[in-house]
Amino acid sequence: MIILKSKLEISKIKESCKLVREVLNLLYDKIEPGLETKELNRIAEKKTKALKAIPAFKGYAGFPAAVCISLNEEVVHGIPGKRVIKEGDLVKIDFGIYYNGYYGDAAFTKIVGKVSGQVKKLVKTTEESLYKGIEKAIIGNNIGDIGNAVQNKAEQNGFSVVRAFVGHGIGRNLHEEPQVPNYGIPGTGPKIRKGLVIAIEPMINMGTENVVIKKDKWTVVTADKKYSAHFEHTVAVTDNGPEILTA
Repeated sequence: MIILKSKLEISKIKESCKLVREVLNLLYDKIEPGLETKELNRIAEKKTKALKAIPAFKGYAGFPAAVCISLNEEVVHGIPGKRVIKEGDLVKIDFGIYYNGYYGDAAFTKIVGKVSGQVKKLVKTTEESLYKGIEKAIIGNNIGDIGNAVQNKAEQNGFSVVRAFVGHGIGRNLHEEPQVPNYGIPGTGPKIRKGLVIAIEPMINMGTENVVIKKDKWTVVTADKKYSAHFEHTVAVTDNGPEILTA
C-alpha cells in the first residue's frame, strides 16, 4: 500500500532529511587517504547523537553500523571496518536518520585522488541519472518513467544499471511502497500522485549489472569487480513538481 503524505508529514520528513544532509556533508569533508572506514562511522554516530536523532540503519534487519560505506567494486551495504581509504578509491556513503517519527535517506559517491577518465565519467553519469529520474517524479507520471530516465542516462553512456536493488518509498518507515527501480518502461508501474515521498537511488556499474553478496551477508559487489557508483535523494511530489528534501 502506497502512503501519500500530507504537507505536515512532508515537512517532518524534510526535518529528518536536513539532518541527514548535515551528517553527509561532514563525512564528505572527512574522507581522505589513510582513514579507516570505521572512523567515518564513528564520526557519523557522534554527530547524529549531537543532533538528538537516531541513525536509521544501525540494527535495521541486523545491520551492524550507522553508515553504509562501500568502496570501489562494492555497490551498496558495505560495513565500516579496518579497511583504509586510499588514493584512487571511490567511496560511497549511504546514510539515514530517524527523527521525530520520520525517516530521511541519502547517498553520495566521492572520488579520492586521481582516477581514470572512465571512472570520473561513471560518477558524473550516475549523479546526472539521479536528477534525470527526479525530473520525472511529477503528478500524473508513473514510477516506470523515473526508472526509464535513469536507465537511459546510464546506458547511453555505456554503463549498466543494477537491477537487484532499488529505491523505495519513505516516511514513518525507512522502506515503504512503492519500489522505485532504476530501470523501466515509460507509462508503467504505480501512478505518481501528490504527497508521494520516495528515495531515488541509482546504482550504476562500469561493467556488468550483475552483483553478488559477500560472506558478511551485507556487502554487495559487482560480479566482475569493476567500479560502481551510487547517489540518492529523498524526494517529495508536490503541486510545484519534485522537491528534493535532502538537497
